[in-house]
This record gives sequence, C-alpha cells and structure tokens, in this order.
Amino acid sequence: MNNRKRYPMPIPFGWYVVDYSDDLKPGDVKPVRYFAQDQVLFRTKSGEVTMLDAYCPHLGAHLGHGGLVKDECIECPFHAWQWGADGKIDNIPYAKKIPPKAKETQIFKYPTVEKNNLIYAWYHPNGNNPHYEVESYPEISDPEWADKFEKFEYTINCHIQDMAENAVDAAHFMYVHGVVSYPEFEVTYDEQKRYFIQEANMETPKGTVKGKISGFSNGPGDNVTKFEGICDTLLLGSTTPIENEKVITRFSFLQKKINGKVPKGGVGAAIIADINKQVNEDIPVWENKKYAYKPVLCDKDGPIAKFRRHFATFYTDYDEAKRIAEMNLK
Repeated sequence: MNNRKRYPMPIPFGWYVVDYSDDLKPGDVKPVRYFAQDQVLFRTKSGEVTMLDAYCPHLGAHLGHGGLVKDECIECPFHAWQWGADGKIDNIPYAKKIPPKAKETQIFKYPTVEKNNLIYAWYHPNGNNPHYEVESYPEISDPEWADKFEKFEYTINCHIQDMAENAVDAAHFMYVHGVVSYPEFEVTYDEQKRYFIQEANMETPKGTVKGKISGFSNGPGDNVTKFEGICDTLLLGSTTPIENEKVITRFSFLQKKINGKVPKGGVGAAIIADINKQVNEDIPVWENKKYAYKPVLCDKDGPIAKFRRHFATFYTDYDEAKRIAEMNLK
C-alpha cells in the first residue's frame, strides 16, 4: 500500500490576494481563513487595511465574529478589549490600568498591501518579512480600459503548486480543453518571476487577426495573463491557499474599451466564457489527482521540470523541496 500523502509540499510563502479593495469598506470586519489558519480582516475608520491572527489573547474569542472597528482598533466581542491595527493592546475599557503582560502581547499582523484594486497579504511559515514586492499592472488605472473587474471565484480542493503546474502542461490543452493544435509557448524565469508568451492568431471572415497571449507570475499567488488581438483582455488570476489541499482562485477580468466603451457581448464575452469553461474542465482533474513524485514524461509534455525547480524556491525547506521536484526529472 502507498501511504504517501496526496501532496508532499507545504503551503508556499509569498504575496496572496485576500479580498477585493472595494469589498472591504471602512469599518468592515470579516472572519477569513487562509494558510490553514484563522484571521480577522478589517479596515479602520481612516481606511487602513489590517489582517491579524483571529483570536483575542485575553480569553480566545474570534475577533472576526462580532468584533467591531472602533476608530483605528478592533474591539473584541467578548470583553471589548481593543487591539490596534499593529496587533497591540490599545484599551481595556473596564480595567483601571492595562497590565504589563497585556502591553507585552502582540497579535500576529500579516503584512498587507493594496494594489491593483486588490488586497494582498504576505504569508511565510516562519513569520519572515517580505523579500519581494507586489507588482502594479498599468491597465488597471488606464482610462482606455474598463474601470471595474468582472469577477469570478472558485474554491478548489487541490494544492496550489499542482494547480499552477497546469500552465506549463502544454499537452492537456488538446485533451481536456479541446484546443485544435498543440500550443507552442516560451517560458522564462527570473528570481520569483515566471514569464510566458504564445502566438494566438485568430481566423475571421476578414482574414487572420494577429494576436498573442502573454503571462506573468510574481510568486505563487499573483498571476496575470494578457490576451491581445480582436478584444484585448487582462486576467488577474489570484490563487490563495485556504488549507494545504484547498485554494480559492479569484479571476478578475478587464477589457480594453472599443470606441470609448467597454465591450459587451460578442468576442469579449466569448473570451471570458471560454476561460471559465476551461477552469471548470480542469477542476475535476485537479480535485481527483495526486502529485506525481516520479512522473513518466515524454518530449512534448512541456517544461515541467523547470517549473518544479522554480516553485521549490517558495518553500522554506528548499533543499527537500528541490529534491522532490527533481525526482526522475533530469
């Protein structure tokens, strides 16, 4: 009997999307769960976004269930202890003075950044500070592009690496998604970044329209794909681990305006529909497969070995992750 786990990898470190900026208003409090841990996500009255570990150090109440924003603090629903956005105690309303132990206590605060109309949080299993930055995508603030995302969310039972490997698995596009020909694309790496580019010409009644698909990943959780041709489309694909074998994927689409207006229906809608169709085709495979420690590969399977070596850099035990990644891949 094979007693190996479905996935040998832990949750990788990096920047991950935890919410949309416009879905968290000043005064909002949300209980969330990411990275196999419980958190509270809130926005203070002044607009600062904070994500803390969920539980009040006083007597363990979950700050996200009934907690309230009081100016720049979150108030515990159990005894009204008020914790600042830095995770330190600010006020105990019924105490004559704050005890020294409470002053020394700090709830863990996740580094957060707001960019691209998204809220990103940094995860590292050892609590290490970020060592790379969140990218900004110029199309999001460009008046030539739509000013609001078209949003889709998927909760999927799989490991984030196994899902991401899909991007370099060229052959499956023919057999899972019905793509007519084998997709040829180029993939390159630079530190935590991965780039790919693919020609995507389209046949129309007026002839061939040249197009291309280019993609960029900045760490494991921040991915963007740009489709250029008949209807330019930007897709921010943000995948965040909930548990080791469970993720939430947010697809955020923007399309370039045509004659000053955001495309409605037609080719633009068909592009978005086809991408979502492909995800729904992939989900049954992702949710029912397991990580192949020693894959038996052929010459047209795509650069899976390079991808695994790259992804291994997002684990704290890099040597062990690299060893797993390189099993039978040389």
